[in-house]
Amino acid sequence: MIRLTKYVQAPLQRSSEWDQVSRIADDLHAFLNKPSTLAAIETANQPGESSASIQETFLDFASNLGFESEKKGLFADLNLALRPDYYRALDESGILLEVERGKTTINNMDLLDFWKCHLCPGANYLFLLVPQALRQNPAMKPRDEFATVERRLAQFFVEGSFTNVRGLCLFGY
Repeated sequence: MIRLTKYVQAPLQRSSEWDQVSRIADDLHAFLNKPSTLAAIETANQPGESSASIQETFLDFASNLGFESEKKGLFADLNLALRPDYYRALDESGILLEVERGKTTINNMDLLDFWKCHLCPGANYLFLLVPQALRQNPAMKPRDEFATVERRLAQFFVEGSFTNVRGLCLFGY
């Protein structure tokens, strides 16, 4: 079962923008929990596989939700060579969708994705997909990546610690 935890800055909890973002997250969550999608994700989430294998399991559905793959130009004014996995425009903001697997917390990719969203002038919301349990090799004991990412990123939604990231939808596959 795919997990979903949502965080939003307290002043925005009842905003129409957050309602829209939350509905999109719920639609993606429902698709990810379909038996056929779950089976594809389980096959893709094996030691040695990349996040691209996970992305392939829902790419068509994400496109139907309005996400564009590796949207270019979002960071052009910042002179940074950054691109999101996926991007969806909203009326006055947007959503970055990032998928991580093997380097989620080992290389702080979860924090990099959050930082990208913080800097992105066209997005204030982040959808982040991370493994619930990560094994780098078949003999390795799984690490609880989802709980680690959840604990780290939740701190940005505590009053006084807000960033430009207004909301986070954290998916655990």
